[in-house]
Amino acid sequence: MNLLEKIRIDALEGKPCSISDAIEISKSFDINDICDIADEIRKKWNGDSMDTCSIVNARSGRCSEDCKWCAQSRFHNTGCNEYDIIPHDEVMRAVELNTNKGVHRFSLVTSGRKVAPADIKRFCDIFRDAAKISPISLCASMGLLTKDELQQLKDAGVNRYHCNLETSASFFPHLCTTHSHEDKLRTIRAAREIGMEVCCGGIIGMGETLEQRLQLAEEAREAGACSIPINILNPVKGTALENQPLISEEDIIMTVALFKLIAPKCTLRFAGGRLRLSDKATRRILHGGMSGALVGDMLTTVGNNIDQDRDLFTELGFKW
Repeated sequence: MNLLEKIRIDALEGKPCSISDAIEISKSFDINDICDIADEIRKKWNGDSMDTCSIVNARSGRCSEDCKWCAQSRFHNTGCNEYDIIPHDEVMRAVELNTNKGVHRFSLVTSGRKVAPADIKRFCDIFRDAAKISPISLCASMGLLTKDELQQLKDAGVNRYHCNLETSASFFPHLCTTHSHEDKLRTIRAAREIGMEVCCGGIIGMGETLEQRLQLAEEAREAGACSIPINILNPVKGTALENQPLISEEDIIMTVALFKLIAPKCTLRFAGGRLRLSDKATRRILHGGMSGALVGDMLTTVGNNIDQDRDLFTELGFKW
């Protein structure tokens, strides 16, 4: 039995692949064979449903953190929109739109290290009103919150908290100095301790090695993530990474497949940056481990049209 077949059997039983074995098969086996196995594992653990979510940028710009990739950091001059808490009616319209489109989850995302305690109540009121008009699952991404603040969100109807690790612990200090990888993990642990699900992934293509990319997958899985968003860096002019070379489509395809072998039970979520991919690469990725997608606009960049995504996913055999 070769190594790839052993990994396949283990993953179908829910046993994750090691990083060293993942790197070894990436060098020794055809990328399509690896993707086919990742797709088989996706079908086993996630079925044929495409878990869709949509986000609203609920507070934009003027972020105190120095994350090198981020258009909203005050350390960068990108010309992104800056505003405080989004109007209540605008959120309700977005909730109704996404509900009518059949999107499964809806999240409010805020810029900044964390939402101030005084603003938590305002957001909780918005979430409560959203729950009154729609059965859509509610998520939040509001920074490095405490357990008490997370509990307030949970009591308001939020059942999943999003806190990206962004990259591996070994690479994170090269990209951000104003908070730590451990700060992220502390928030994730707090969310899980009060019974929230956790959505936790990151961005690939920021200068990390393949090993560091795979460390991110392993760290997210070990942190208890049920959903791992995979963003592809979209270098924004004015950020510290504006001249970062783009990683190849083959690297992206391989990364997704290897993520699935390392986190077989998790939902891998197609997130930001996928507009740069060819149709061929997109289809290979969707049949190479992905079982979730962020649809609609993405914070400071334009995303994929929801209706077009529905047509594509349906064509590829996914249930919307």
